[in-house]
Order: sequence, then C-alpha cells, then structure tokens
Amino acid sequence: MRLRSFQLSDVHSVIQIWQMTANHEQEKETLRVLSEQLGRDRDLVIVAENGDGRVVGAIVGTMDGSTGFFYCLAVHPDYQRKKVGTMLVKALEARFVRKGVKRIWITVDKGTEKLLPFYQYLGYTNTCSTRLEKELFTALRDRTG
Repeated sequence: MRLRSFQLSDVHSVIQIWQMTANHEQEKETLRVLSEQLGRDRDLVIVAENGDGRVVGAIVGTMDGSTGFFYCLAVHPDYQRKKVGTMLVKALEARFVRKGVKRIWITVDKGTEKLLPFYQYLGYTNTCSTRLEKELFTALRDRTG
C-alpha cells in the first residue's frame, strides 16, 4: 500500500469510493470540503494506492490554527478492515504534527457513526455526547407564518 498526496487525476477514483461509502448529502459536502482544501493545502489530502496503483482510500484534513480536523475518510469496500483507514489516519496525523497541530477534532454524525469504534481504537475520545443545531431559515419562516 502506498500513501501519497492527492493529484487532480485521482478525483474520479475518490468520488467513486465516496459514492460507495457515503449517502448523497455527505457526498456533496465532501466534494465541497475537498475543493476548498485543495485550494488551501493539497498536502492534507491523502490517497492510498494498492500495488497496481489503483486508489482505494482517501482522507481530507483541514486546519484552523493549531487544531486539525479530518473529514471524508473513505476506503473502498474491498479494502476495508485491511488497515488502509489506519494508515491514512496515521499519515494525516504525521502531516498535522509537522504543521504544528496540537489537537485533532473529528465530527461523527449520522452517516459516519459506524466509524466511532474505529476512531476510539486509534486513541480518539468522545468529548461531547451531542451536537445541537438549528436551521435559521426554517425557524424564521415558522415564526413569520
């Protein structure tokens, strides 16, 4: 398995993996995060290639000061449970360290909750048990009738 920074030629392979592993809404958000991150720092977008050079996994990291975030960890179903995800996370962590990141945050939501045990296995702890949000457009519309 070879890990390397994302190249533009990887986009179709990565999108295919996301289509196999995420719902449609997550896929749209993932593409948005990917395009923004590629404009800022391509070094935090990592892909995994199998021995034949086929992209089989990807992870997208971002930074805000000394805090790192990662999104879009996805591994082709044929390569899941073969340490590809672990290698991608560890590679991103190493790049974060080189860039001065002191803490990493991961958002686990309805579509990624199945990864919670995996993240815990890698040493991540759950620091909050809930996430609250409010869609203001809907709330304003309800009040104004």
